[in-house]
Amino acid sequence: MRAREGAFFQILYKKISQKSLTINTMHCIVLCNKGYGEDMDSQLKKGLLEGCVLATIKDEESYGYKIISQISPYVSISESTLYPILKRLEASGAVSVHNRLYNGRLRKYYRITDKGREKLNEFYRDMNQMMSIYKFLQN
Repeated sequence: MRAREGAFFQILYKKISQKSLTINTMHCIVLCNKGYGEDMDSQLKKGLLEGCVLATIKDEESYGYKIISQISPYVSISESTLYPILKRLEASGAVSVHNRLYNGRLRKYYRITDKGREKLNEFYRDMNQMMSIYKFLQN
């Protein structure tokens, strides 16, 4: 581990002991420290992607390929990553799913629910807290 990473985690541990941070917030802090892209740990990415998926469908329903195309300019995501996230969100009641015929075949559309909006607002609060900690860590 490089010295900068060691110092980062020492400060992070100190901040965690002073405040209660959720797992999503801690994941986001580590993501920001590591940077985005292919090197990002898959488990860390999943914590961030759940919020990204909810944010993508907050204004209108969408389908898998479109969700991927909207998120991928910011962080790499594949179908094999997205669909388990959508399944978890559906199982938790954060999204609802319905099928619609498109060009002769059924396409699944995902819509955020009230529970999903609550989860997204929690994610935004976590991100705001994470960004303030990240700014502190950069100084």
